[in-house]
Amino acid sequence: MPQFDPHFFSSQLFWLYVTFIFLYVVLSTLAMPKIGAVLEERQRKIDENLDKAAKLKAEAEAAVAVYEKALADARAEAQRVLRATGDALAHKAEEQQKALGERLAQQVQAGEARIGQAKEQALANLREVAIDVAKAATARLTGISVDDAAASAAVASALEERR
Repeated sequence: MPQFDPHFFSSQLFWLYVTFIFLYVVLSTLAMPKIGAVLEERQRKIDENLDKAAKLKAEAEAAVAVYEKALADARAEAQRVLRATGDALAHKAEEQQKALGERLAQQVQAGEARIGQAKEQALANLREVAIDVAKAATARLTGISVDDAAASAAVASALEERR
């Protein structure tokens, strides 16, 4: 093989150097600036996108903070409304309970008054019945007819002894 012949080494090395220098000059003057510009443009776009993403992130965080504040305010308002409604309902229930208690107390007093009247009427009727029974019992047992005044006096003294 001719390339491995030592006689051709010097010419091969010469052309190797010439080709290398030519490729180096062509690449450094033509290709490398274009590649460098593309890399710089890519880096600039990446930096712009990162800046834009940071701004959007800051805006999103601000929007989240506003949302959370609005949510907290809404919750506080809802708690206030619930508390006010609960207080109003408790106050209304208390008033209704008080009115009901007063009405029941009046009904109890009226019932007690009716019971007292019925008791008095029953006791009055009881006295009359007791007088009639005493007169009838005396007439049957002794055969003597007792007048109303004597029977009334006897019943009154018997009732006084029982009290």
